[in-house]
Amino acid sequence: MRTVIYFVCIFLFLNTFSFAQKSKPEVFNSIDSKYDYYTGIEQKIWGFAEVGFQETQSSTLLQQTLKESGFQIEVGVAGMPTAFIATYGSGKPVIGILGEYDALPGVAQEAVPELKPINGQKAGHACGHHLFGTASSAAAIAVKEWLIANKKSGTIKFFGTPAEEGGSGKVYLVRDGFFNGVDVVFHWHPSSRNSAGYGSSLSNKSGKFRFYGIASHAAASPQRGRSALDAVEAMDMMVNMMREHLDEKTRIHYVITRGGEAPNVVPAFAEVYYYVRHPDPAQVKSTWEWVTKAAQGASIGTETRFESEVTGGVYNLLPNEALAKAVDENLRTVGGYTLTSSEKEFAQKIQLTFSKKPALESTNEIEKFGPDDDKGGSTDVSDISWVVPTAGLGTATWVPGTAAHSWQAVAAGGMSIGSKGMMVAAKTLAGAMIDAFSNPKLIEDSWKELNKRRGENFKYEPLIGNRPPALDYRK
Repeated sequence: MRTVIYFVCIFLFLNTFSFAQKSKPEVFNSIDSKYDYYTGIEQKIWGFAEVGFQETQSSTLLQQTLKESGFQIEVGVAGMPTAFIATYGSGKPVIGILGEYDALPGVAQEAVPELKPINGQKAGHACGHHLFGTASSAAAIAVKEWLIANKKSGTIKFFGTPAEEGGSGKVYLVRDGFFNGVDVVFHWHPSSRNSAGYGSSLSNKSGKFRFYGIASHAAASPQRGRSALDAVEAMDMMVNMMREHLDEKTRIHYVITRGGEAPNVVPAFAEVYYYVRHPDPAQVKSTWEWVTKAAQGASIGTETRFESEVTGGVYNLLPNEALAKAVDENLRTVGGYTLTSSEKEFAQKIQLTFSKKPALESTNEIEKFGPDDDKGGSTDVSDISWVVPTAGLGTATWVPGTAAHSWQAVAAGGMSIGSKGMMVAAKTLAGAMIDAFSNPKLIEDSWKELNKRRGENFKYEPLIGNRPPALDYRK
C-alpha cells in the first residue's frame, strides 16, 4: 500500500511540475528553476566548439534535450546532416524558433579574463551560439508545457540550424520549403547589451577562388612554372583597385587560404576565400560578378586556370516592427540581470583590454525600442525574414563593450555571465511565443507588414543558387 501511495505522489508531483505553468510568470519561473540543467547543456556545447556542418555532438545533444521533452525529431533536413527540426503539437498557429550551435575557427579560449588559448583546440564559441541553441530549446520546452497546461492547440517548430558562420545553413531550409506554413519565427543572438529593436543587416555572398598553375624549381627553372599564387595576388590587387568605384556601403574581405608549400617551388595551387557584402542583395550579386571577372583576368594574365565555388549567400534582414514590439515588451517584463561581485571582477579585467568601457550596470538595462541602424554584419536568419515574419533580440551574454568574434566573447560565454544572459533570452522568447499563440492579430499584423516591406510579386531566389550545402567549407 505504501508503494502505491509513493508512486501516486510521484505522479502528482511530476504532473504539477510539468503542467502547472499556465501564466507567463509561471513559465518564467519554470525556466529559472532549470538554470543548472540548461547551463550544463550550453557548457557542454561550449566545450565541443564544433565548426559549421561539423556540429555532430552539439546537434545531437540539443536533439536529445528536445526529444526527452516530447518533441518529434527529423534529422538531416535539407541535405545537412547536423540540421534538424523538432516539432510538438498540431494545427495552427505554427510558431517557429531558431537554434544555432556552430563555433568559429581560430578563437579557442579558456573562460578566464585574459588571453589564454586552449591548447589543441581549433575553434571557440566567439559568437555565443552554444547559448543560442540552448536558450531556444529552453523556450520551446517551456511553451510546450504552457500549451498542455492551457489545453491549447497549435504547433511549435524548433529549427536546428547549422553553419550560420559562413555556411548559410538556414538558406537551404528556406530554399527547400521547410518554412512553408510557418506563421511567425522568433530568434535571438548573444550580445553585450539587451535589445529587441528592429533593424536590417548586410546581404552577403561568399566563396572560394582556386587557381591551378605549373610547379617548377623557383631558381633553376622558373620559366617553366606558372604561379597559382601570382594569380591570387593579381586578383586581390584588382579587387582592391575596384573599391574606389564601388558603392560606399559595399564591404569586401578576403583571406588567402592556400599560397604554396615552399618558397623555392612555384606554387601549382593557391586559393583565396572572399566575402562581398551590401545592404541590397542585387548589389551583392553584381559586385560578385565583378570580383569573378577579376579572377578571370588574373587567370589569363598569369596563364593559370581558375575555378570558383560559392559557399554561402544571404539576404539582408527584413525588419518586422509589429513582431519586434511583442519581443520588446516581453524583454522589458523579464528585465536584465545584475553582476555579482565575482562577475564584476571578471568583467573589469576583461574591460582592461577595451578602449571604451561601458558601465557594467548596463547588463540590467534594456535599450530603447526602435530601428537598429547597426548593419555591420550578416546572418542567414535574413532569408527566413523574407518568407515568414521574423523577429529577435540580443541579450547581454558578454561583458559590456565586448565585440563579437573575439576571445573576450568566448571567455564570458564559458562562465556565468553568458549563462545569465542566456536565461533572459529564453524567458523573453517564451513570452513572445505565448503572445503569438494567444493573439491571432499579432500574426495577422506581422504578415501585413511583411507583404508591404517585400513588395508585390516578390519571388524568393537564393543567392546560393541551386548548389548543395557546402558541407566541407570549414575543412
